[in-house]
Amino acid sequence: MNAALYTCTIRHVRTTPWRYVLRHRTYLWLIDLDRPPRLPLLLRSLARFDARDHFTGDAPTLRAGLDAFLAGYGVDLEGGPVVMLTHARVFGYVFNPLTLYWCHGPDGDPRCVVAEVHNTYGGRHSYLLYPDGAGTARADKEFYVSPFFPVDGRYRMRLPRPGPRLDLALHLDREDGRALTATVRGIRRAVTVPGLLRLALRHPCSTLAVSAAIRFHGIRLYLRGLPVQPRTDDHRAPENVT
Repeated sequence: MNAALYTCTIRHVRTTPWRYVLRHRTYLWLIDLDRPPRLPLLLRSLARFDARDHFTGDAPTLRAGLDAFLAGYGVDLEGGPVVMLTHARVFGYVFNPLTLYWCHGPDGDPRCVVAEVHNTYGGRHSYLLYPDGAGTARADKEFYVSPFFPVDGRYRMRLPRPGPRLDLALHLDREDGRALTATVRGIRRAVTVPGLLRLALRHPCSTLAVSAAIRFHGIRLYLRGLPVQPRTDDHRAPENVT
């Protein structure tokens, strides 16, 4: 199967106005955008990769959605390969806080990385990034994610292409210093039926669990007195629940 699984630990560290740490264990898929894995019929409810869950949601394929986004910036991959790190739909539900696309030219040379962000309000926004040789890229924050941060500041992302290990980091810097650090660390696993079943049992309804965990920690922060920042632009996307 032309894909891999990563068993991951996701860690968020908020530093202002007080330190708050959350950890969440889950698993992610790394897939070839042109050849998404197709599981045996009885297991397809454990992993679906739908074009409607990404970008505008109306492209016929995942690749068409990415190509249309890149075309808006004058970027043409000329059919070059793309690998995508994402959550799959599980039992008809998906929530992807961050999906990453490592984009290459036809000769395999790295061209760019696209970071697609979803919030819990149903909004989506994508960043076109040009990482340096160390896999580091920067971008101004343009999208409302956490209800406790306004849309300001600048991201610094470390996005090396996944190998045997996954080691990603995102920092949000604001005028008064670093406000948030998020890391995703994982170990690559082969995609096998027994392996996927073990992960599904260990992390039942994995994408729903991610969404629930974000809301749970948000409620805790709110009850501790953290003020909510108003939304100015929802970047609404099509409904993503079946």
